[in-house]
Amino acid sequence: MTHNKLIYYNPELKEKARHLRNESTFSEILLWLKIKGKVFGYEFHRQVPLDEYIVDFYCHELGLAIEIDGSSHDNKYDYDLKRQRRLESLGVRFIRFEDIDVKRNMNDVLRTLEFVISELEKEEGKR
Repeated sequence: MTHNKLIYYNPELKEKARHLRNESTFSEILLWLKIKGKVFGYEFHRQVPLDEYIVDFYCHELGLAIEIDGSSHDNKYDYDLKRQRRLESLGVRFIRFEDIDVKRNMNDVLRTLEFVISELEKEEGKR
């Protein structure tokens, strides 16, 4: 299952993405330590520019974005929805976790991620 659909991005976002990688939140670091290195059989990248946006984590093979919703998302529901809908229109799939869940319920977060990946694999198998 490798479709690695390329999604072009605004090159001006590259430097901002690098900055975000260097300034990761605690929950982003915690999740990264659990998903890096193809733990689930797929490679995730941190702070990935897609179109006019940057997602927390992205797997090109699955077309899956992982977002951690913490305080930076407070009062930004409309923006986040617009952003997610735009990226979904380009074929990106989303899974969102609350910041507190990453910190307190990592096993549940990882089980959920594993389930979503297995569902995407099944979906790909049907094509």
